[in-house]
Amino acid sequence: MNINFSAPRPEDINELIFIENSGFTPEEAATEEAMLERIAVIPDSFIVARDDQRKIIGYVVGPVLNQRYITDDLFENTMPNPSTGGFQSILSLAVHPDYRGKGIAAQLLGELERICVKSKRKGITLTCLDYLVSFYEANGNQNEGESDSVHAGLVWFNLVKKLKVKIDFVKSC
Repeated sequence: MNINFSAPRPEDINELIFIENSGFTPEEAATEEAMLERIAVIPDSFIVARDDQRKIIGYVVGPVLNQRYITDDLFENTMPNPSTGGFQSILSLAVHPDYRGKGIAAQLLGELERICVKSKRKGITLTCLDYLVSFYEANGNQNEGESDSVHAGLVWFNLVKKLKVKIDFVKSC
């Protein structure tokens, strides 16, 4: 199966909400309004994976932050991303139930990292529940301990992946 990555469109909202609600509890899941705002405000860090038939099979989304860790207010308000620098956050990484276990989430993380390196981001930051820590560690993230987040009344962990940004040197004569 070939996977194509792109930004979502507003008309993708039903597919995105189905996947979001399949991957998160009602307390954790983003609302349709929040997803539409993310499509409009941060399309440069909202990546959908599509199969050969152009069906959305997963996505990753989050704004770029000036701080190292996610705060709960980010789930409510979306601000435009700076063109370079900062930490790329992940508010949602979700895969359609029919495509789970096929490496789609890891491929989405890889695509997000590729974009982050190009935009000279410092790293990628996210919070996750304890049962997902090993998945993110296997994808190069470091567990930096329990988060201050109280989102959905759950215990979250801060995970960060530092990025190696390629620096172009100009040779002067």
